Amino acid sequence: MKSSSRWLVVPAMLLLALASQARAQSIEWWKDEQFQKDLALTSEQSTRIDNVFQSTLPLLRQHKEELDKREAELSKLIEAEADESTISKQIDRVETTRAHLNKIRTLMHLHMRQVLTPDQRVKFKALAEQWQREHRRPRPSGTRDRSER
Repeated sequence: MKSSSRWLVVPAMLLLALASQARAQSIEWWKDEQFQKDLALTSEQSTRIDNVFQSTLPLLRQHKEELDKREAELSKLIEAEADESTISKQIDRVETTRAHLNKIRTLMHLHMRQVLTPDQRVKFKALAEQWQREHRRPRPSGTRDRSER
């Protein structure tokens, strides 16, 4: 991976992980006291990040519902043993929807990251790497980590 693209990937991965964790615990990471302290996040920054999240959330939900519907339709086509051309077209619809959802999510993460100062971005990267080390899932045998490729 080019080093120029790493500036977004690691923080985006942390944002995704923290967002998943936040959903599971009903905690938004930018409002968490410890995270605010570790990152020296101001209340104004927290509010701005929350505004990015809240304004993007309805669009994320809408596209996630659309993805779920298209995946369900694909499953039905496969179960019904539809012809390959029909299944292929549905796969294209599913993957286009998935790509659009990922683009929206990544742009949200970018906009959140842009709220941070350069020093906070450095701290954020360190927190992301620490979080990854502490929460890395064991890989099934025979698979490699991205860093091993």
